[in-house]
Amino acid sequence: MTEVIETVWIPMPDGTRLAARLWLPEGARDTPVPCILEYIPYRRRDRTRLRDEAAHPHFAAAGYAAIRVDQRGSGDSDGVMLDEYADIETQDGVDVIAWIAAQDWCDGNVGMFGKSWGAYNSFQVAAKRPPALKAIAPVMGTDDRWLEDIHFYGGQLASDNFWWGSIMQLYNAMPPDPAIVGDRWREMWRERLEAMTYWPAQWLKHQTRDQMWRRGSISENYDDVQIPVYFFGGWADLFRDTPFRIAEHLKGPLKVLMGPWAHLFPHEGVPGPRMDFLGELIRFWDHWLKGIDTGLMEEPPLRFYLQDSAPPSGMHKTRAGRWVEEAQWPSPQVADQALWLNSGTLEGEPEEGPALSICSPQTFGSSGGDMCSFAIPGDMPGDCRIDAAGALCFRGAVQEAPLDILGQPTVSLTVSADRPQGFVAVLLVDEAPDGAQTLITRGFANLMHRGSDTAPKPVVPGEEMQITVPLHGIGYRVAPGHRVMVQVASTYWPVLWPAPEPVTLTLTPGTSRLHLPVRGTARDTPRAMPEPGRRKVKRPVTKIRDGAMERSIHTDLTTGEVSTRFFLDGGVFGPVGRMRLDDIGTELGDISDRIYRIHPTDPLSCRATMDQESHFHREDWDVRIKTTAEMTATKTDFVLTASVTCWDGDAQFHHVTWDHKIPRNGM
Repeated sequence: MTEVIETVWIPMPDGTRLAARLWLPEGARDTPVPCILEYIPYRRRDRTRLRDEAAHPHFAAAGYAAIRVDQRGSGDSDGVMLDEYADIETQDGVDVIAWIAAQDWCDGNVGMFGKSWGAYNSFQVAAKRPPALKAIAPVMGTDDRWLEDIHFYGGQLASDNFWWGSIMQLYNAMPPDPAIVGDRWREMWRERLEAMTYWPAQWLKHQTRDQMWRRGSISENYDDVQIPVYFFGGWADLFRDTPFRIAEHLKGPLKVLMGPWAHLFPHEGVPGPRMDFLGELIRFWDHWLKGIDTGLMEEPPLRFYLQDSAPPSGMHKTRAGRWVEEAQWPSPQVADQALWLNSGTLEGEPEEGPALSICSPQTFGSSGGDMCSFAIPGDMPGDCRIDAAGALCFRGAVQEAPLDILGQPTVSLTVSADRPQGFVAVLLVDEAPDGAQTLITRGFANLMHRGSDTAPKPVVPGEEMQITVPLHGIGYRVAPGHRVMVQVASTYWPVLWPAPEPVTLTLTPGTSRLHLPVRGTARDTPRAMPEPGRRKVKRPVTKIRDGAMERSIHTDLTTGEVSTRFFLDGGVFGPVGRMRLDDIGTELGDISDRIYRIHPTDPLSCRATMDQESHFHREDWDVRIKTTAEMTATKTDFVLTASVTCWDGDAQFHHVTWDHKIPRNGM
């Protein structure tokens, strides 16, 4: 029988206490066991309660203590949170592990896992080498905060910097639960609110690869991580390059598993097929924390899902394909296939031709969905034909046999631009016989970062530049009868914030190449990947209000303005509406409305807004939070305004507004 402790307090050396929820297997207080740690800021008491209960009890059933810790300044923990992946966060993680190892129910061996934020800090804490931490399992996170995060893509500002920062604007304003912290909850809440800053502006002040992005990037010194790592990721997720980098650079025992999934744990993975992630984790923990030979480490270390061609769709419930395995990376089974960008074609030999130019409309990218899918309908890329007229297009020959792509494609461009600042967007596309165009992968390059991510250099208009555009990693099989296609554009809205002026790119045919990592016809016999079993999970939830969503693109035919809207009555993971967690009696619900506006001819017309509202309610507790945020730009500056208003019952408890004007630095 598992013992569940709703709240345990973990003291930090400075006196701050972190709140945690603990699951102990039967007998752990008499015979200590290893412990599995998850350490994130998303409120274990309420916001992740159901998700936690779908995982941590299964670790306990397998003979592990499992602990879910609220970071400093989040949930019911003391203190304030001033940034993501701050030094104090990492040090707290080290101290949490030391505390766990000293408990009478722990045998001194700790494993750490987490998705997204929890993947980042699993890497970051491991790099500090706490002696009790024996292995980590990061899920969908990165080794490099500049190259692969929500702030900059290819050195170009991402609109996700605004969107995700606004999500954290709401989370940072949430109070602790008075049922846990008692009468001091208002004092703790006010301390958090008065310490708040608007994170998108804070991040935007760092537009080059400076110390802020190096902090917490294990790529700065891979040798810092010496313990075993099992990395899980998905091709519909954001973090698709990290598995290839760590496979090449980490020296310790490593496993990588990349499926077709969006930003979800693999046992809940969409697109399917799902896999028994919890069972796989337990195999990993058994090997490294209990010394049980599960056979896991005898299998090939790298496993990738090779997706089959599929029609474009804003939502895939499943992706057909097959699992393949590799013994190392780079793999001797993967070879470079170079195709030249000629006059509208992709060919094995270069051909000269007249120069090709494109000035993409500012709306190019409207079919791109989100960079990171949460498997919410409409957030995956649609048909690339929607945008194709705004790009230079290069078509390959019809495939006579399957073409297996595994790894990180690149495009070596010889290109000039007519403005001192701009970027290149490159899409690798699968064109079906009926003309439908499915995005395989994509990549971007800020032209001012062509020589350095630390010292942007203006473009000399008309001067040819040699640019390498890395595309995100992918496992994909192009079917016979299909074509590989490349689209090259000078905009990608709303994924990327536009350059300050319309940019015309010019390419000379026969001087640029696509490099495809093509996997040979290896005969793979991977171990069958079991789907998750039917686990009994109690979900005592009462629906208070059905959720709703709208995801749309609207063109004002009188002005030409195009608006992309995402309205969601529910949390980040979909239209869940409002619910009551019956075992603690708390009602909660979020509403968000995100709109991106732009005129096709004017990059300075772009405007991003996000309005959010969150509510916590019990008989003894009634809290409401409302946030607003807006981002615009001039030719020289980014302009951000935001506000947070909080109510305790009917009385306004706190209000703050922020106004920021931040100089553009090559963005």
